[in-house]
Amino acid sequence: MENRETYQGEMETKLQELGAKLDHWNTKKDEITDEAKAEAEEKLRVLKTKKEAVEAKLIELKSSGDEAWETLKSGFQNACDELTSAFEDAIAKFSK
Repeated sequence: MENRETYQGEMETKLQELGAKLDHWNTKKDEITDEAKAEAEEKLRVLKTKKEAVEAKLIELKSSGDEAWETLKSGFQNACDELTSAFEDAIAKFSK
């Protein structure tokens, strides 16, 4: 079983990195065409909302008891993976 504190620390770091990337791409959207800018802004808004949901899940995970931790960890990991995938898809689309 993975150490709970280590896992939480790793996930906090990952969320901070994704937050920094979101901030970076939020400034980069000004460099794209007006046509694509609206789509980029919507994708960034969705990503920010997903990131906030994952952060809320991390808070829930941190405050959970040992019995619920494994179940919550699985849900958190799925949400984090979904956020990462959505972010990578957005970067791929707007990096062209």
